[in-house]
Amino acid sequence: MGDEFKSSQPIYFQLVQRICRQVVRGELAAGEKLPSVRDMAVEAGVNPNTIQRVYTELERMRVAETRRGQGTFVTDKRALLSQLRNDLMTEQITDFLRDMKEMGFTPQEIVAGVQSYLNMDGANE
Repeated sequence: MGDEFKSSQPIYFQLVQRICRQVVRGELAAGEKLPSVRDMAVEAGVNPNTIQRVYTELERMRVAETRRGQGTFVTDKRALLSQLRNDLMTEQITDFLRDMKEMGFTPQEIVAGVQSYLNMDGANE
Protein backbone atom coordinates (compact mmCIF):
# COMPACT_ATOMS: atom_id res chain seq x y z
CA MET A 1 0.00 0.00 0.00
CA GLY A 2 2.88 2.37 0.77
CA ASP A 3 4.88 4.15 -1.89
CA GLU A 4 8.50 3.53 -2.84
CA PHE A 5 10.78 6.34 -1.72
CA LYS A 6 14.40 7.19 -2.51
CA SER A 7 16.71 7.10 0.47
CA SER A 8 18.65 10.10 -0.85
CA GLN A 9 15.84 12.62 -0.18
CA PRO A 10 13.48 13.18 2.76
CA ILE A 11 10.12 11.48 2.25
CA TYR A 12 8.16 14.69 2.85
CA PHE A 13 10.15 16.41 0.08
CA GLN A 14 9.46 13.56 -2.36
CA LEU A 15 5.75 13.82 -1.59
CA VAL A 16 5.80 17.60 -2.09
CA GLN A 17 7.43 17.08 -5.48
CA ARG A 18 4.92 14.38 -6.40
CA ILE A 19 1.94 16.62 -5.57
CA CYS A 20 3.46 19.56 -7.46
CA ARG A 21 3.91 17.36 -10.52
CA GLN A 22 0.32 16.13 -10.23
CA VAL A 23 -0.83 19.76 -10.19
CA VAL A 24 1.30 20.66 -13.22
CA ARG A 25 0.02 17.61 -15.15
CA GLY A 26 -3.57 18.54 -14.29
CA GLU A 27 -4.18 15.39 -12.22
CA LEU A 28 -4.99 17.73 -9.34
CA ALA A 29 -7.02 20.72 -10.53
CA ALA A 30 -6.93 24.27 -9.25
CA GLY A 31 -9.22 24.50 -6.23
CA GLU A 32 -9.41 20.72 -5.78
CA LYS A 33 -9.54 19.37 -2.24
CA LEU A 34 -6.56 17.25 -1.19
CA PRO A 35 -7.14 14.10 0.86
CA SER A 36 -7.20 14.52 4.63
CA VAL A 37 -3.87 14.17 6.42
CA ARG A 38 -4.88 10.75 7.71
CA ASP A 39 -6.16 9.49 4.36
CA MET A 40 -3.02 10.70 2.56
CA ALA A 41 -0.82 9.10 5.24
CA VAL A 42 -2.54 5.73 4.80
CA GLU A 43 -2.36 6.02 1.01
CA ALA A 44 1.36 6.88 1.05
CA GLY A 45 2.20 4.51 3.89
CA VAL A 46 3.77 7.22 6.05
CA ASN A 47 3.20 8.84 9.43
CA PRO A 48 0.47 11.55 9.52
CA ASN A 49 3.09 13.99 10.84
CA THR A 50 4.95 13.57 7.54
CA ILE A 51 1.83 14.52 5.58
CA GLN A 52 1.21 17.49 7.85
CA ARG A 53 4.73 18.64 6.99
CA VAL A 54 3.98 18.09 3.28
CA TYR A 55 0.83 20.23 3.48
CA THR A 56 2.67 22.91 5.47
CA GLU A 57 5.39 23.04 2.80
CA LEU A 58 2.80 23.22 0.01
CA GLU A 59 1.19 26.16 1.83
CA ARG A 60 4.57 27.85 2.23
CA MET A 61 5.08 27.42 -1.53
CA ARG A 62 1.55 28.82 -2.04
CA VAL A 63 0.57 25.72 -4.03
CA ALA A 64 -2.08 24.79 -1.45
CA GLU A 65 -4.18 26.56 1.15
CA THR A 66 -5.87 25.22 4.25
CA ARG A 67 -9.39 26.37 5.02
CA ARG A 68 -10.39 25.95 8.63
CA GLY A 69 -12.88 23.16 9.03
CA GLN A 70 -12.84 22.32 5.32
CA GLY A 71 -9.41 20.87 4.59
CA THR A 72 -6.49 21.61 2.31
CA PHE A 73 -7.03 22.65 -1.29
CA VAL A 74 -4.87 23.23 -4.35
CA THR A 75 -4.70 26.98 -4.83
CA ASP A 76 -7.10 28.39 -7.40
CA LYS A 77 -4.69 31.20 -8.31
CA ARG A 78 -3.79 30.44 -11.93
CA ALA A 79 -0.75 32.76 -11.93
CA LEU A 80 0.83 30.80 -9.06
CA LEU A 81 0.17 27.50 -10.79
CA SER A 82 1.66 28.85 -14.02
CA GLN A 83 4.73 29.97 -12.07
CA LEU A 84 4.99 26.50 -10.50
CA ARG A 85 4.91 24.95 -13.97
CA ASN A 86 7.68 27.26 -15.18
CA ASP A 87 9.75 26.64 -12.04
CA LEU A 88 9.52 22.86 -12.46
CA MET A 89 10.52 23.14 -16.11
CA THR A 90 13.51 25.32 -15.23
CA GLU A 91 14.55 22.88 -12.50
CA GLN A 92 14.43 19.92 -14.91
CA ILE A 93 16.35 21.78 -17.61
CA THR A 94 18.99 22.91 -15.11
CA ASP A 95 19.51 19.36 -13.82
CA PHE A 96 19.67 17.97 -17.37
CA LEU A 97 22.18 20.58 -18.54
CA ARG A 98 24.37 20.13 -15.46
CA ASP A 99 24.48 16.36 -16.03
CA MET A 100 25.24 16.72 -19.74
CA LYS A 101 28.04 19.24 -19.10
CA GLU A 102 29.51 16.95 -16.43
CA MET A 103 29.66 14.22 -19.08
CA GLY A 104 31.61 16.57 -21.35
CA PHE A 105 28.98 17.49 -23.92
CA THR A 106 29.21 20.93 -25.50
CA PRO A 107 26.17 23.21 -25.72
CA GLN A 108 26.03 22.55 -29.47
CA GLU A 109 26.04 18.78 -28.92
CA ILE A 110 23.31 19.08 -26.32
CA VAL A 111 21.08 21.17 -28.60
CA ALA A 112 21.71 18.80 -31.54
CA GLY A 113 20.90 15.80 -29.35
CA VAL A 114 17.66 17.34 -28.09
CA GLN A 115 16.61 18.35 -31.61
CA SER A 116 17.39 14.86 -32.89
CA TYR A 117 15.37 13.30 -30.08
CA LEU A 118 12.38 15.59 -30.67
CA ASN A 119 12.42 14.74 -34.39
CA MET A 120 12.34 10.97 -33.73
CA ASP A 121 9.07 9.07 -34.01
CA GLY A 122 7.70 8.43 -30.54
CA ALA A 123 9.53 11.37 -28.97
CA ASN A 124 6.19 12.66 -27.70
CA GLU A 125 5.60 9.63 -25.48
